[in-house]
Parts: sequence; structure tokens; C-alpha cells
Amino acid sequence: MTTRVHRIAAIPGDGIGPEVVDAALTALDHLSRQTNAFRLEVDRFDWGSKRFQREGTFMPADGVDALRAYDAILFGAVGAPDVPDHLTLWGLRLAICQGLDQYANLRPTRILPGLSSPLAGVGPEDLDWLIVRENSEGEYAGQGGRSHRGQPHEVATETAIFTRTGVERIMRVAFSQAQARPRKRLTVVTKSNAQRYGLVLWDEISAEVAREFPDVTWDRMLVDAMTVRMTLDPRSLDTIVATNLHADILSDLAAALAGSIGIAPTANLNPERAAPSMFEPIHGSAFDIIGKGVANPIGTFWSAAMMLGHLGETEAEAQMTRAIEVVTADPESRPRDLGGTASTEQVTERLCRALDEIGTKS
Repeated sequence: MTTRVHRIAAIPGDGIGPEVVDAALTALDHLSRQTNAFRLEVDRFDWGSKRFQREGTFMPADGVDALRAYDAILFGAVGAPDVPDHLTLWGLRLAICQGLDQYANLRPTRILPGLSSPLAGVGPEDLDWLIVRENSEGEYAGQGGRSHRGQPHEVATETAIFTRTGVERIMRVAFSQAQARPRKRLTVVTKSNAQRYGLVLWDEISAEVAREFPDVTWDRMLVDAMTVRMTLDPRSLDTIVATNLHADILSDLAAALAGSIGIAPTANLNPERAAPSMFEPIHGSAFDIIGKGVANPIGTFWSAAMMLGHLGETEAEAQMTRAIEVVTADPESRPRDLGGTASTEQVTERLCRALDEIGTKS
């Protein structure tokens, strides 16, 4: 049997990023050696806030181009307490996402075995969502500026950009994702009652694209009403598509409703595969727990599983996903934010044992 080789760029980044990326790489290496079906050639990049403080840039000028040589990117976190957040975000993560046209952001959310939702009476059968986030324009297009700094009449503008190309392509991704899920249901999040240009276009294009997917049932929901629906009627939702800003906020709420933001994964996809896609947990750099060995690596494990699926290693993705479920189902292997006491290392060790157990049965 030929072992498939995938080149991976690992960007641990800031805070607990290196801790959770190390944990994920340990698990991926364990799984690759166990199955012998694939091998990951991993190059690590020291891009992040420390590099910025040392050299004045978060990554080299040709950093995005350098990433094009890889099959996928595993990202940790970005952000440091002594560096303004807008510098870290635009200097690294958004620079990569926009530079590689990773315009589709997928954020699955479900209640994993052993975990519980803060919503009373809500179980795994009630909350199993996929949030599709437009990841290249909208409110995070980067258009705007400041003038008359320091003056009483100082002005700051932040312009949201919605293009027909951008909206059409994310709607097609969202409808396709909904079509592939058992319920074939999509909710389009909007705020077109107040944002009468960009989000009216968003609404119009969603209706146009919907005609291409007659087997998908869909509805439209204002973003403020969506927060109510997510908390009071989670079972009515399945696949959700929203703008860059709205999905950013709603996916954090979704993770909290599923038990913890520490379990939530992200795939930043270039669906046409013209450039590598990037996989990361949605939690931040969490400098308050850096170096304490208590960071929850499950969101990174889940992101790594999504990366395996993207690389075509579907069996390995399924094994990693099942191993995550074994970990969360066992009270002794849960990290602190899930009500347990296990360290990052202990969670990783338990996941690797679960991979062995699953491999023996398969």
C-alpha cells in the first residue's frame, strides 16, 4: 500500500496556540503511524506577535506565497495583550484568509457525548448545526480609514463590501452544504431591514441561488431574531449562512450553547482548491492560561479532523472524530473548561489511546 503524503504548514501563533497545535500534531502523527495510510510532512512557522515585536511584521512579505506550496495549514491563535488586536488580526490571520481567497468558513457545532448545553432540556439530537460564514468581504473587507486624528471632528469609516460574486459563491457553498446534510435545511441570516443596500443584495441573491437547489428547504431570519431562535428553538435549525461579522458572533454563541468555545473548530476553505485551506480552533490566544498546561485542545483536534477530510483522508477523519467523542464522554479525560481536571497533555494522551482502541476494532 502506498502511503499518501501531505505537506502541512503549522502556524502555532500566540498564547496557547503553540500548546494546542502541538497537541494536534501529536495526535495526527499517532494516527498516521497507526494507519500507515498517510504521512504528514509538517513545517512550522514562527509567525505571530513575538515576530512582530522582534522584526516589525507578523510574517514575511512573501509569507502568503510561501503557503501556496502546502496542501493545508494548521493554525493556532493570534493575539497578544501588548499588541493591538487589529494589528494581529490583519497582520496574520486575515492576511492569510484573504490572500489565499479562503472565502468559505465552516463552523460545525454539536453537543458532544458527555457534554451538556446550558439550555435546559436541550440534548445532542436538538443541537447539530453547521454555520457557513462568508470569509472574504462583508464587514471585514478592510475598506475604510481615519482622518483628522486627534481633532474634535475626527472621522473613522468602516465600509462593508458585498459583491455579487462574493455573495453568490458563499450562497452556493451554503446550499451545497445543506443539501449534503440529512435534513437539507438552510437558514439565511440577514439584517436587510436596516442595511438596505448590501444585505438587500444578500437577500436577493440567496433567493436566486435557492432556485438551483429545489431539494433544500430554506428560510430567512434577521440576525437579532436569530439569537432568540438559537436559544429557544435550536432544533429548528440545521445549516446556517451569515455574513462575515454576523457568523463570527453567532458561531461563538453556538459554541457556548454546545458546551464550550474550547471545542469549536473552523475550516477556512478555498473551495476550488486553487490555494491551500486553513484549519483552526475558534478560541483565542487565552493569555490568562498560557503555560499552565490546561488549554483545551479539543477544538484543535476537531479542526485537524476537518483538515484530514479536506485532504481526502475520510477514514482518518472519522477515527479522529470518534476519538474526540471518547475523550469527552470520559469525565476523567475532560479539560477544565468542560468541568474536568485533565491537562492538555492528559487529554492528548487519552485521545491517542482512543485512536488505538478504535484502530483495533476497525
